[in-house]
Amino acid sequence: MRAITQDRYGQPDILRLQDVSEPKIGDTDLLVRVHAAGLNAADGHMLTGVPMPLRLVTGLRRPREPILGTELSGVVEAVGSAVTDFAVGDEVITEIGRGSLAEVARVEAKLAVRKPRNLTHQQAAALPLASITALKAVRDVGKVESGQHVLINGASSGVGIYAVQMAVARGAKVTGVCSTKNVEMVRSLGGHHVIDYTTDDFTQTSERFDVLIDIVSSRSLESSRQVLTDNGRFVMVGDMTMGKWLGVGRQFRTVMKDPFVSQSLKPMLAKTNRADLEAIVDMVEAGTVRPVIDHVYPLEETAAAMRQVLGGHTRGKIVVEIAK
Repeated sequence: MRAITQDRYGQPDILRLQDVSEPKIGDTDLLVRVHAAGLNAADGHMLTGVPMPLRLVTGLRRPREPILGTELSGVVEAVGSAVTDFAVGDEVITEIGRGSLAEVARVEAKLAVRKPRNLTHQQAAALPLASITALKAVRDVGKVESGQHVLINGASSGVGIYAVQMAVARGAKVTGVCSTKNVEMVRSLGGHHVIDYTTDDFTQTSERFDVLIDIVSSRSLESSRQVLTDNGRFVMVGDMTMGKWLGVGRQFRTVMKDPFVSQSLKPMLAKTNRADLEAIVDMVEAGTVRPVIDHVYPLEETAAAMRQVLGGHTRGKIVVEIAK
């Protein structure tokens, strides 16, 4: 099978399209023919090996798993002997952690769900990791409720597009922060107000918010806290300030500050599970949430796709098409 591989850490030019052996599946696995794979900031970290502490998990000198990619949409080709809830031919989506940029992938059956019936494989591949991250930020950590005022910094990002829609669906009044070119898109997702960060600084607004979901960390923690109510909740999803060695500096400061202020300051990491992914599929099929795709690249142009991911400022998700 063809797959996108890396034999060392580095920039997108190290990626190679190679023929490799198909993965073997265990009793609780699925073998999935991949139709499309979504790309995320996590793929950038896996490619570059930065921040360095990540390599304690992924491999010190080179990735233990050479095939890049974290999420996919595809069709089941084989099932493990202990799998009872999927059959050959089922269309599924999942986040697998590593190895989705290949024609065939091994998937843990317990993490897979059936693809939304109203989405193409390309659209469905844009769901798993970003939408689960948004769900955790809005529902579990931000605890967004009807009538609250919510600010989402990074509203046009892969996670932001889902966070806007989910907060709106919960009855919140949502303000999104994005660049000029994405203002109308954020409004189309239900954003009640949009701040263009190229002309305005959201930390200088006179409005106060019950929840701030910070996806891009473009402002300091202290300045961001100023726009929260006294009992507001700050949810740190991402950190664009991560350096080569210290990948958790802002998270650490957030945790350390939390006990000493009236506001709730919480960093978060999302972990894929079937219940949350099924909840997202329900939202998509009900029309509550929809993916937004910036660009679809063929497998042969994965390096270009990763350059766009590493460059930031994407409009929704980047997707790689692997099979028609």
